[in-house]
Amino acid sequence: MRMILGLTAAVALAGSGFVAGRARPASAATAAAQPTATSAAMTAASAVVAAAHANHEVSSVDVGVPSLLSAQQAGGIPASAGTAAARMAASPRHAEWVAIKVNATDSVMAWVVYPERKDKAPVVIALHENTGINTWTRSVADQLAADGFIGIAPDLTTMFRTGDLKADPAPDQGRAAIGQVTPEVGTRILDAVAKYGMSLPSALPKYGIVGFCWGGGRSFLHATTAPGLGASVVYYGSPPTADQMGAIKAPVLGLYGGNDARINATIPATDSAMKSLGKSYEWHLFDGAGHGFLRGQDGNAPNTAAAAAAWPKTIAFFRAKLGK
Repeated sequence: MRMILGLTAAVALAGSGFVAGRARPASAATAAAQPTATSAAMTAASAVVAAAHANHEVSSVDVGVPSLLSAQQAGGIPASAGTAAARMAASPRHAEWVAIKVNATDSVMAWVVYPERKDKAPVVIALHENTGINTWTRSVADQLAADGFIGIAPDLTTMFRTGDLKADPAPDQGRAAIGQVTPEVGTRILDAVAKYGMSLPSALPKYGIVGFCWGGGRSFLHATTAPGLGASVVYYGSPPTADQMGAIKAPVLGLYGGNDARINATIPATDSAMKSLGKSYEWHLFDGAGHGFLRGQDGNAPNTAAAAAAWPKTIAFFRAKLGK
């Protein structure tokens, strides 16, 4: 089913206060002067967003208000590349670098962020893109913690880098190191990270994984080797082979930008293979958004709109499969 979701009209009604189904608090004077108009506008906007969340496969999001960009990046969805550092600096959550042992001689660095809650939380691993771990990836872990999970962003390239392993690698350095992370190496690392995360005193023995671009492909691949995985979310990543899919136990959610023909060309065959194997694979395509839309929100309204629609689906999926 293809559902076209036009947000422009609803946003125009609600004005710049409309943010992914929520409104910024109006001043007391404004609220008193225009309660009926504001209420009607937000009702209309909420109806459109409800329709967006009911989409089955394809979403086309038309955003006509530039201020929506900065408003959405203020919270509730992961930061853009340009706002990640500021969001991290302002975060009230406890976060720390840890070294996680992979075997007797090797370890990987990981950024761990804890949610502010009184009970134990599921774990979600966030996998970086093909340039390696950076401030943006760590901000995704912080957003996962804001949503109630223990967020862990491991650096899968740790063993193939030198220098300050807590600093963002230069993109070329990250790409060079990523080429050495074979599927076998990645599997050992992710198994160790999952074991570490679930052994934390504040963790439940449940975990999920989400990845972006290269990391999206690895989050899908991880589902083929990890029978204990609770849920896998793939942001614009390549799928494993049909033969590998036969081993998948966890449900998989795929989130893709409409302007990403290279990756989107893999969706029909992936959908057919997963269905024929009796596996759970739900996917959504966001028209107008490009590859890397969650990170690439700066100055890009379609990417920001896609992020605002995709992230709630991500969190709802994890909560349904891992618990709240």
